[in-house]
Amino acid sequence: MKLGVNSVLFGGYDMETAFKYVKMAGYDGIEISAIGGMSEHLVIERWRECAPEIKRLTKAYELELLAMEQPSQDPETMEKAMQAAVEIGIPIINCGPGGKSGDEASLQSSIESLGKLALRAEHYGVILCVKAHVGAAIYNTPTTVRLLDAVKSPAFGLDMDPSHIYRAGENPVEAISKVVSRIRHVHIRDCKGRQQNPGKPEDQANGRGDIDLLGYISVLHKGGYKGPVNLEVIGAKDYKVEQCCIIAAESKGHMQACLQACKAR
Repeated sequence: MKLGVNSVLFGGYDMETAFKYVKMAGYDGIEISAIGGMSEHLVIERWRECAPEIKRLTKAYELELLAMEQPSQDPETMEKAMQAAVEIGIPIINCGPGGKSGDEASLQSSIESLGKLALRAEHYGVILCVKAHVGAAIYNTPTTVRLLDAVKSPAFGLDMDPSHIYRAGENPVEAISKVVSRIRHVHIRDCKGRQQNPGKPEDQANGRGDIDLLGYISVLHKGGYKGPVNLEVIGAKDYKVEQCCIIAAESKGHMQACLQACKAR
């Protein structure tokens, strides 16, 4: 497994700040945030301007580009995101499931949309991933399984995020074993409680919450997963850089210890 950080943690700062401190924290790579409103890192509307800087930074800081998070399923936006991924050398694009929970029509619409986007991902030679998300049409293991049963494209996979599964009322360790064969990316963070939002950024740091992340990583390892595990902490845009660094470093130590405990590293 390769450990990384979604640059949205440093969303209040430029990309070089994110690269610099992710490298200092000892991570293997980085996930580039293309989340509008949360960062100004990879801005999809002007991705051609952003691409050279991202390529420069990955060489300068020797960090592998593990993924991109671009949440929209809008076909035009996703087309640009895939073009950017090819140009920059980003293998995985993570997006959101869309829709709303408990609505069958919404679920079917999300499945249809993601199926079409998976075909575009095949065309570009990238991997499209989606995760269950609190409040969305795909929000728990049963809806995730329905999606995976419907979309069989080799360019499509699951982005597994234990905090969303936990907040859906499930045990992430049990849930992950049901879908591990289709996981192509992992967003990881901790969470205190099962409320709608993931909580304060510092409480999202691995080891500070209620989720059994050691058990979660152990199942990943036993299932043969060798892909990216990217820390995704949201809500820190107004935090001081020192606070962001502490969250990144603390989480890295916890992830490293989990990998060592299950003999995955």
